Amino acid sequence: MGTFVTLAEALEARGSPLEEDEVWCLLLTAADALLDISKKGKHLLACYCHHPIDLCMLSPGSVLLSTNGSLAFKSCGRYEDVASFTAPEVQQGLAATTRTAAEKMVVYSLGMTLYWCADFHLPQNQPVQMSAELEGLLLSMCEDIALRRTDLLTVLETCELHHKTAMLPPAERLVRQLIEDVYRNSVSCHRLVRFHFPLVWIVHLCSVFEVYTMLFP
Repeated sequence: MGTFVTLAEALEARGSPLEEDEVWCLLLTAADALLDISKKGKHLLACYCHHPIDLCMLSPGSVLLSTNGSLAFKSCGRYEDVASFTAPEVQQGLAATTRTAAEKMVVYSLGMTLYWCADFHLPQNQPVQMSAELEGLLLSMCEDIALRRTDLLTVLETCELHHKTAMLPPAERLVRQLIEDVYRNSVSCHRLVRFHFPLVWIVHLCSVFEVYTMLFP
């Protein structure tokens, strides 16, 4: 499957929060990957939200950065504190029965995950440094009421427009750079491992349709 590090591991290795351009690039890559998953079936994300993979709940520990510049997703760790990344409706025990409902749950988790990255290791009295545009997008992703929450396509389109306007470097380059930071800052490189998850544990951007057909024939 390739070599991965989690987003949490990448931040621990560098010891500082993501910069604004990095947040934009990761948002772009993640939204594109999740939309690809969503479009593979009528209710693909909804199906996954009933499965132990639980793709409706993302966190810094479940977003995987690949050495090829793409993203993948795995189930949150059993002992990982994910409450702050979980959409209110999920905490209330509501199931995602439609693709739209599932996407809204994912959007919340993604927004909280990226905000956590921008706030990583900052002193309590130090505000997060980000533009009004990025803050507005993240806030729209983290609306408590699902109906008011933005959708994945809007997130992707907003990121694509910003990426083009700001003339940011390719998002894949950023992902690879984050992994290089782990190499550079870890003497033993013990954080960088080859994940060989059973197929039912991981949803990869390039093979999600095959995973779906095996899990739900």
